[in-house]
Amino acid sequence: MESLPTHFASAQRDPVDQECQIHQRLAGEPLLQPLLNSFPGPALIMNQHRQAILVNDKLAALVNMPAVELLGLRPGEMLDCIRWRLEPWGCGTTTFCRACGAARAILNSQKGDVPDVQECHILCEMNGIMSALDLRVRATPITIDGEPLTVFAMQDITDEKRRAVLERLFYHDILNIADGLRAILEAWPDQTGSEARQSRQMAADLVDELLEEIQSARDLAAAERGTLQVTFWPVDAAGLLSGLCAFYRNHPLGQGKTITPVVSGPAIVQASEVLLRRVIGTLMKNALEASSPGQSVTVSFHNDGQPVFSVHNESVMNEEIKLELFQRSFSTKPGIGRGTGTYSVKLLTERYLRGSVDFESPAPGGGTVFNVRLGAAAPPVQPAPTHSMKI
Repeated sequence: MESLPTHFASAQRDPVDQECQIHQRLAGEPLLQPLLNSFPGPALIMNQHRQAILVNDKLAALVNMPAVELLGLRPGEMLDCIRWRLEPWGCGTTTFCRACGAARAILNSQKGDVPDVQECHILCEMNGIMSALDLRVRATPITIDGEPLTVFAMQDITDEKRRAVLERLFYHDILNIADGLRAILEAWPDQTGSEARQSRQMAADLVDELLEEIQSARDLAAAERGTLQVTFWPVDAAGLLSGLCAFYRNHPLGQGKTITPVVSGPAIVQASEVLLRRVIGTLMKNALEASSPGQSVTVSFHNDGQPVFSVHNESVMNEEIKLELFQRSFSTKPGIGRGTGTYSVKLLTERYLRGSVDFESPAPGGGTVFNVRLGAAAPPVQPAPTHSMKI
């Protein structure tokens, strides 16, 4: 992945009066605003520092703000990407922006003076609710009155990505489970005694896995719509982890690997047991997929005033993977229709379990650990930037 140059990662913004002058020149072009409004999706024209100089009606409608209030902002700031507040210079200047398709498209366009198309996956927080956008973005360089500018157009491909996930679920994951179940049922009539009992248990496990796959997809869709109903009850953390470890020891992903539960501190937590099991189970599944035979996965719980579940494996993630974790359509595995794992963990934990999720993957030797912290206070929200132009 190409690194962003220093000038891009630390660029300041144009002064307001300079932005106003450019905006007024563009607004004076009789065909420019109607042409921008004719784009089928959200679009804007930006200056060299990626600040909006002119926006179309669809972009203003998407973010539910008057067009004049978007002037001077960068794309991630308009969409309220959860990353832009991490650095004082905003969108395009954080470490995470190095993996952003929008940043790459703009950079490639500005450097090569040619159009560039990328996919961009953004976690947003609109009206206090986390949501995910999957976009196909196109950056096109133009020059008006000697001023180098960029036309930046967005196409929402969220439904396309969701459809790919569902197709993979039903055409691949569920089909594989059904094939395994059929093989067990075909062999069952010729079995007796312990073989039959073992087959019966394997069939029951596969049915449970089949139901879990379908229910997980249903609940994720409801969670994204904001309609998922959640009830909190006392949950025994020790029993929950013991059951998950027993399940994955008999799962194909657990073959040849050591799975160990560790519990310390008061083990009763207030949570939705269904969602908590789904969150920890997803992290365990990811940890096992990242592990080789002979390696260990440890799932632990401790409560020193705040309940924390942790899932540790011995592998270390590379820097590119770290930057894109929790994005809905990002996956470390090849193929389309993937990428809902860590995204669903973040969505369910932060919106429905009233907690937070983080990870550490230091230098080789430390492995990777994901932490799910229940009852964590939400981080303070930084106010929107005050550098918008006043016309």
